[in-house]
Order: sequence, then C-alpha cells, then structure tokens
Amino acid sequence: MLKADLILLHAPSVYDFRKRTAMYGPISDLIPSSPMFEMYPVGFISIAEYLGRAGYTVRIVNLANRMLSDPGFDAEKAIQEMHPKAFGIDLHWLPHAHGAIEIARLVKKHHPHTPVVMGGIASSYYYKELLNYPEVDYVIRGDTTEEPFRQLMDCIAQGRPPETVPNLMWRDAQGQVRENDFSHVPASLDGVFNDCYNFMFRSVLKHRDIANFMPFKRWLDYPITAVLTCRGCTRNCAFCGGSNFAFKRFMNRQAPAYRTPEAVARDVSQIQRLTRGPIFILGDIRQPGEDYADRLLHLLGKEKPKNRVIMELFTPASPEFLRKMGEACPGFCLEISPESHDPEVRKAIGKDYTNQGLEQTIEGALSAGCQRVDIFLLIGLTKQTPESALASIDYCDALLGSGNRRVAPFISPLVPFLDPGSLAYEHADHYGYKLFCHTLEDHRKALEAPSWKYMMSYETKWMTRDDIANTSYEAALRLNRLKAKHGFISAELADATERRTQSAIAMLHRIDQLVEAGCGPEDERFTKIRQEVAGLNESTVCEKKELELPVGFFKLNPLRALLSLVLGR
Repeated sequence: MLKADLILLHAPSVYDFRKRTAMYGPISDLIPSSPMFEMYPVGFISIAEYLGRAGYTVRIVNLANRMLSDPGFDAEKAIQEMHPKAFGIDLHWLPHAHGAIEIARLVKKHHPHTPVVMGGIASSYYYKELLNYPEVDYVIRGDTTEEPFRQLMDCIAQGRPPETVPNLMWRDAQGQVRENDFSHVPASLDGVFNDCYNFMFRSVLKHRDIANFMPFKRWLDYPITAVLTCRGCTRNCAFCGGSNFAFKRFMNRQAPAYRTPEAVARDVSQIQRLTRGPIFILGDIRQPGEDYADRLLHLLGKEKPKNRVIMELFTPASPEFLRKMGEACPGFCLEISPESHDPEVRKAIGKDYTNQGLEQTIEGALSAGCQRVDIFLLIGLTKQTPESALASIDYCDALLGSGNRRVAPFISPLVPFLDPGSLAYEHADHYGYKLFCHTLEDHRKALEAPSWKYMMSYETKWMTRDDIANTSYEAALRLNRLKAKHGFISAELADATERRTQSAIAMLHRIDQLVEAGCGPEDERFTKIRQEVAGLNESTVCEKKELELPVGFFKLNPLRALLSLVLGR
C-alpha cells in the first residue's frame, strides 16, 4: 500500500495503449522516451523536493514506465492501493491528453473524495476546459507552481477552501468553478531546484523504489540527465508552445526566469557524482546575456565535468564562444535545430539566420573539440513543400561530404500536434496551417486514431497530412542511405533501418485501407495486426541509438552516490 501526502502520477500518452492497435510511427524517434512519452517533466522533481522541504511526503509514480516495462503491471490496481491526501497528474505535454484524463478517472473511481490536481503547460492553456471534466478538482496554472502547490497542500491538509492560493482554478463545495488571481510568476528561480538530484537518489533508497522514479524505460542503459537553466524563452519559433509569445500570453510570464550559473553548475556536480551518463544543459546559455554564459562556463571549467556535457544553441555562435565551451567542457556535444536548409522557411518560422552562419558554427564547434554536432530538421513547417523538405537531405549530403563523422543530422515530422499557444496555432491562417483539433477533447480523441497520420492535428497550405507522412518516410530513407554512404552509421545498421522504414510505409498503407473500409479499432482485422504494428512504433525514421553518446560499461557511480547520501550533499 503506497502512502504519502501527495502522489504525482505520470500517465502514458494513451492509457490503454497495450490493448490498442495504433501505429505511433516517428513521434518519439528523436527523444529518449518511447511513443508513450514516459519521461515525466522535470517539474515533478522540483515540486517533490520543494514540498519535501515543507514537511510533506511526496512520491513520484511513473505509471507510463511501469506499464511499458511490465506487461502484467495493473495500473488501476496500483492506483486503488494508493492512499495520499491528494493526487497530482501532469498534463504538461499535449500528447498526454488521453492518458492524463483516463488516469484522473481511475483515481476518482477508487478515491472519489481525494482531490486531483493537474498542472503543466497544456493544463495552463486548457485550464477552463479541464474543470469541465468532473475528475479534476484543481488546476494550477503557470510554469513555477511549487509555492502555489505548497499552499494548496496546506489547505487540503487543514480542510479549508483555497481561496487565496495563487494561480488556482478550482471547484468549491457547491460545485461552482472559481478562478484565483494568476499572480505567482517569480522573476527568479531561487528557492526551487535546490537539491533535486540528491533528493531523487535519497527517495529511491528510502522507498526502495527505482521503478517509479525511472525517467524513461531505458534510463539504466543510457542515464542521460537534464539540467534546467530557465523557465520561459527569449525566442519565438512559430510552432513552439514554449515560445516567448506563448509564455507571455498564456503563462503570464513577461520574461524568462533564470537559475543562477552557480545553481546550474551545482546540478552538474551532483549528477556526475550519481551517474556517468551525459548531462544535457537545456536552453541556450546565452539567453540571459554573454556575462551569464561566461560565468557558467567558468564554473563548469572549475568543475572539470567527467561526464559528457551536451549544450544547445538557438542561433549561430562565434568561434570565441565555442572555444570557451570546449575549454570548459572538453569533448562537449552541441545541438542546433535549424529545422530546414532553406533560410526562407527558417525566417518564416522565426529563425532568421543564414546557412553560412550555421556552417561556421559547426566548423567552430568542431575546431573547439566538440565531440558531435547534432543537426535537427523538421517536416510540416510554414512555406515548406515536399520538394523543400527533401532538399534538406541534399544539404545534409553537403554537410556530411567533408568526411567528418562528428556531424549528425536528423529529420522528423512535426507530430503529433501543433502546439496550442504557439504563434502558428493562434494565427493559423497567417502561418498557412489548417487545424483539425481546437479543444482539449479534440486532441484527446485524436490520440485514439489508428496511425500517427490521423493523429496529426494540422496540415499546411503546402503539405497535406498524406504529404507530411509520405515525405517524412522518403526523407528518412534518403538520410539513412546518406549516413551509410558517408560512414556515419554501419551498413548493417543502415540496412536494418531501411527494412524497418519500408515496413512502416507498407503498414501505414494497410491501415489506410482498413480505415477506408470503415473498420473500427475493435475490428478483428485491426486486432490481427496489433503485434506487427507494435514492432514498428520506434526507430522508424532513424535508429534511436543514433542519438546516444558513448557511456561506457559502468553507467552509475553507486559508491560516490552512497557517500553523497551519507554526507547529505
């Protein structure tokens, strides 16, 4: 029996995915998690640690990971045996629209009097609609909800109405929906993320429970860990629901809130005492200004991280700045997302820089000792035609043609959804998008479709959903062949990826035929192909392991972690 003051539940993208015949395709090929998006948001850790300091016992239960890892795991029975004062469920990323609602229903089925609290970016956008679901009692809006959550927990523990809790949408005893002021938007992140990674390790040992804390299914094999630098963003990528525009309009955040360079460097220090996996510093560290970036790199240089450090750039960088990166973190890796080879497409989506700037950045990074430069491209953008998307592969040929195997291009469709709150979603006509999903319920139902093509919430003036699907597979095949040609991947790996992609294309057409014949999800013709479809739900546009960096045989630092636990730091 799992007891705690608060249990934070992370749902799979689709709750009953084990019983459905659905081809999720490439929707998660370029991230560590599976199509069930079992990686819970980093906010879970900060909420658990913050409330723990306030005296509350908080448990994280990664239902998505448990269901993926153990076919016999009964999520409903597990929920039935939980007895907290409150449940928290994240609806941070919209692909959880199905699973989050279904898990809330199961909670209320077995614990009708226990409050259900929801939060996250998607929850903040759809906060009014969420209260239309009787399973949801509270929605906390915003990107920094640790303190409002603490105040709400005080109210729940003391049995008083949360009339003064900021950012809260709630239903009172009479069933009336109440909306409190959206006033807690701290300009600084001081006071949160104080000791998150040590806290997580202590929690695993204290509760003897690594399964529920596991960030994603394969984490023990590839223990990559993220470090947050800020909440909010300075950029306005048209398709992004985490853009400056979206945060101003829907999260009430007028400017990003940054963690201090000292806090970020402390996280890197903590993580390398616990694991030997890569450390991904999220966000362009130049966002707060060059002084911030220089200070952080100075501190990282003093730390001399043993783990591989991954950093990202939102725009091209100077050779001098890249040299500082290399000196601070020898063998660092870099991620850049130009999205398209075509500067006009990039400009249309809010990334106005030249190919020359991109290429000089790649050259500068490699000269600074960068171990690998990952280049990410997308399909489904404003002004992008099928021909333009495929021309991005020709550009990759030029990038790889130098014979340098430290450049790694990847391409994927923008799926399953166009982010609500993004410029392109809010001004769809201007950006050339046609939307099929407008409400939270629309998105929830879309996730019940039999293939990722039908889950897509949009198409553009330049590409239909069929175009996006077909072009995505054709681009993937061409890029896979290019990587083999230039020696970035082995011939054996390329052959395996080719076969899997061709099988995915054939399966997409088979599903189209069943849909056109009027077959429903419970039709016997769908159930017959369930296992075959399940085998095509990962690594179809590339082998997921292509994203991984070398870790070595010993992936964890158990002795140093135990010493850290004993010393309390």
